[in-house]
Amino acid sequence: MRVRHRREAKVAPSALWDAARSVRLADTRALGRLVRVRIPGVPPGALFDELLRSSPFTVLQTGEGVLLSGLVGRIWTLRRDYPALSGPDDFREWSARGTVRVLFANWVEPVSSELTALVSETRVDAVDFRARLGLAALRPLISTSQNLIGNEALEIAIRRARRS
Repeated sequence: MRVRHRREAKVAPSALWDAARSVRLADTRALGRLVRVRIPGVPPGALFDELLRSSPFTVLQTGEGVLLSGLVGRIWTLRRDYPALSGPDDFREWSARGTVRVLFANWVEPVSSELTALVSETRVDAVDFRARLGLAALRPLISTSQNLIGNEALEIAIRRARRS
């Protein structure tokens, strides 16, 4: 499963990345609430950037204008079933039965001398058949809520970058 959102603005890449890193769960309406339901204990004032850099997520790669984070487990359950990983190698090698690996990739890329794109892509890889069944149960929620990423979080970042 792959979900990708992209928004463009006439701003510098660094300004757009800084704006994206400043978005809090509380700044978004439904997306922030959904994240807090799926990951209990996350405060509404948390930055998305902080969230993706802390447990239960594992930073896979970071740099100027890029953040890749991973999460593993049974994401379709209501209990917090996200095993801790020690780093990128654990994520790549993850293969526990009945689980998925989820990659959260966020980055900025120059489109032209004036235009920059903010991209958010999520990929979910089911380890086995049982995990595919669990993921299938979650698919309706993903389908109905995935637009919140682009319509809420990315749009907020674009507006902030344009103001700076």
